[in-house]
Amino acid sequence: MNTDSIAHPYASDAARWAAVQQRDAAADGVFYYSVRTTGVYCRPSCAARPALRANVAFHASCAEAEGAGFRPCLRCKPDQPPLAERQAQAVAAACRLLDACEDAPDLEAVAGAVGMSRFHFQRVFKLHAGVTPKAYAAARRAARVRDALATSGSVTDALYSAGFNSSSRFYADSAAMLGMAPSRFKAGGAGEQIRFAVGACSLGAILVAATERGICAVLMGDDPELLVRDLQDRFPQAALIGADAGFERTVAQVVGLVEAPRIGLDLPLDVRGTAFQQRVWAALRAIPAGETVSYTELAGRIGSPAAVRAVAGACAANPVAVAIPCHRVVRNDGGLSGYRWGIERKAALIAREKDAS
Repeated sequence: MNTDSIAHPYASDAARWAAVQQRDAAADGVFYYSVRTTGVYCRPSCAARPALRANVAFHASCAEAEGAGFRPCLRCKPDQPPLAERQAQAVAAACRLLDACEDAPDLEAVAGAVGMSRFHFQRVFKLHAGVTPKAYAAARRAARVRDALATSGSVTDALYSAGFNSSSRFYADSAAMLGMAPSRFKAGGAGEQIRFAVGACSLGAILVAATERGICAVLMGDDPELLVRDLQDRFPQAALIGADAGFERTVAQVVGLVEAPRIGLDLPLDVRGTAFQQRVWAALRAIPAGETVSYTELAGRIGSPAAVRAVAGACAANPVAVAIPCHRVVRNDGGLSGYRWGIERKAALIAREKDAS
């Protein structure tokens, strides 16, 4: 066996030319090619019109190509980071701009600040962050509202601290942001009614809880009593109400999701978290059943490639097991890492999805 061909798949000109013809992205950064008739050099994956082989030369680096008198292609920009990396950097910069907006952001201006048209910005932002720029900004504002209500002396102080210019606008948006009235949220959920029920599934005990807006918790474990305590700790001032027969149907749907994750869950969720957590949770829901991604991949998908630990923390904070499928995230080597409801349950859920594929 020729080990050199395994270690260096683009070692020969013939292999390099084949990569150019196939627009092989795996060859990007390994070598570059120049076209004598146009005077430019490109990445192997460049989508430009194919050149004739007689006009093509190969180079080990950008510096070598430029030293030979060629200029970077304006389409694939070989002298810049790869497109996905550039887009992720732009989305991260946009997130910082949106984080700094106290009022409703001007998305046209944010798109322009990162060098994109508004239409292209919307598409790229959702691709990398998992949510639209508008949804991200709304989640960020909601986080400011929650923080302000926890520290301000009154609801009025909180609304101005969070960047609202009028109380009418604040109260119009508060239900969507908080899941309850601002005064009730400030009182720690006092007066909020949460229906819940504890059932059994093949992975042990399961607790399902919901507000009037949607499911707010799906917890799994071995001890039903501990699951109820967990729910009480999450909503210390709320009124927890034992479920009626109608709610039992909701529990049955969730149990069905655990037994067959591929069926999905056609029920509204009421999950509350920081803007960053919401981005991670939205990206988790976009992972198809039967597939897994690493924490590093997930961080890249939300436009924060360096935030791997924060992504892991957001997965751990997920309050809705299976419906927000944090079990689909694994280590870089494919191994299973921490899962708040137990590694064995994570392995079982992944196995069920793959078996059904």
